[in-house]
Amino acid sequence: MGFVYGPVVQVPANRYPKVFMTAPPTLPKPRRQLILAILMLCSLLIWLDNTVLSTALETLADPVRGLGANPGQLQWATGSYTLAFATLMFTAGALGDRFGHRTVFSSGLVIFAGSSLWAAYASDAGQLIAARAVMGVGSALITPAMMAILMWTFTGPARAAAIGIFSTSAGVGMAAGPVLAGFLLDHFWWGSVFLINVPVAALALVGLAVLVPNFRSPILRPMDPAGMLLSISGLVALAYGLIRAGQVAVWTRTDVWAPIVVGLILLAVFVLVELRVKAPSFNPRLFAQRTFSGGNVALGLLLFGVAAITFYNAFYLQGALGFSPTKAGLANIPTAAGALAGAPLASRLVRRLPLRLVTVPALTVAALTMGGYGFLGLQTPLVWIEILLLIQGLSIGMVIGPVTAALISDLPLEQAGAGSAVTNTVRQTGSVIGIAVGGTIMSIMYRRAIEPSLEGVPGPVQDQARVSAEQARHVATTMHRPTLAQAADNAFIHAMHVGAGWIAAIALLGVVVLLITLPAAGKKKSPTAEPDYEEARSSEPRSTA
Repeated sequence: MGFVYGPVVQVPANRYPKVFMTAPPTLPKPRRQLILAILMLCSLLIWLDNTVLSTALETLADPVRGLGANPGQLQWATGSYTLAFATLMFTAGALGDRFGHRTVFSSGLVIFAGSSLWAAYASDAGQLIAARAVMGVGSALITPAMMAILMWTFTGPARAAAIGIFSTSAGVGMAAGPVLAGFLLDHFWWGSVFLINVPVAALALVGLAVLVPNFRSPILRPMDPAGMLLSISGLVALAYGLIRAGQVAVWTRTDVWAPIVVGLILLAVFVLVELRVKAPSFNPRLFAQRTFSGGNVALGLLLFGVAAITFYNAFYLQGALGFSPTKAGLANIPTAAGALAGAPLASRLVRRLPLRLVTVPALTVAALTMGGYGFLGLQTPLVWIEILLLIQGLSIGMVIGPVTAALISDLPLEQAGAGSAVTNTVRQTGSVIGIAVGGTIMSIMYRRAIEPSLEGVPGPVQDQARVSAEQARHVATTMHRPTLAQAADNAFIHAMHVGAGWIAAIALLGVVVLLITLPAAGKKKSPTAEPDYEEARSSEPRSTA
């Protein structure tokens, strides 16, 4: 058990099982700076892991250099992590209250490092999916504890400065992740992008043990096993049905629509259960507030589009255009640069202008840049791709930061933690569904487009070519059929164009929601919170324990 600093006062149990009134210790300044360095290292680790995977998708799909994973398996490799992250994060915060945030943090690092080792040496796509899900569990334990330790370590003006410094790790991870992944993939085998996590996690564990007290929060939040199980099972069933539709290319099969229906029912039951709990981890009552509900729906739709278009981008740059992993990683830097510039720019603008006047145009531009993928082709100059990615990152950064800050600042202080849990869950759920739906549209449209080019091709070759453009290119090279490779490229471009149109349309629904729910005029009285660089390319959550 961890140390509890200050006097311990137990209050009546009818409110919470245990409530400890504690005072944070005063730590020497050098020690606090070292703690901040450890926290930034761990934040960078999580951001790197999420950005490197998008660069590795094309390699993982390759039957020779990777695992020969099909689009559905790659959707699960991405989505299983996000599912675990989204559904366990609010439970992880309650665990930190009970057992100490350092204990939970260290447990998360051990799980994250062990599952990274498993992922690095996975022998097939199934093992990789399972390892990624366990990595999501580790990240869910790390993230709330990381923010809790930061809040306990720093107070007053030093806390604001520490949060500002800490937030830079997100931008560094977004920019460095694709480049690091490209270098590793060009010089080592695909597992190196996961193996690199192990020594970093080991260093962080040593730092935690030596430097960080085992802080425990004043209020022990109740556990919510029913909510956790319902949310996990509902999202898994829903994602399975959506991804299965892409594998079988039809929506009428029982193994497609039945899981979708079951998932929606389970999620509805989850909401009903949370409404009956006195202190729910996920509080649906907050959606009764117009701005909070509308802002969260808009963010969910935006993250839907971000996740889906990021999935497309990985295969477009490396597969269709033939970029090396390093070149593809460098090509994605404008997105991170745009997001880093957009968040502080929007923060300054909303001090002078109504939130709606800033975020509605920005979200419109973000949606249109996603639709802009419908105009990219095999001969598109790189400069136009870079401009599109820069504008996309800039507009996304201008939406996520100010909207998230407004959602939390509008809540009473005692509801801020619950609001943060709701917002994080909604954003991660949007990402999961975006990967599932976007990948499914791509798979269905690719199969329809490649079919005319498979006439006269031997049966086994047809089956392999229908799986994905990566598989078609591989079999075309093996059988010396360059026309089949060209047909696969054209089929993928067609699928990307159709998918981009749907993704843009769904993201534009978020514009309508913001127009309806955000106030038309008036400025916030309170200053805008620190910019949140959440998921400008893929998602990584931030939570308050």
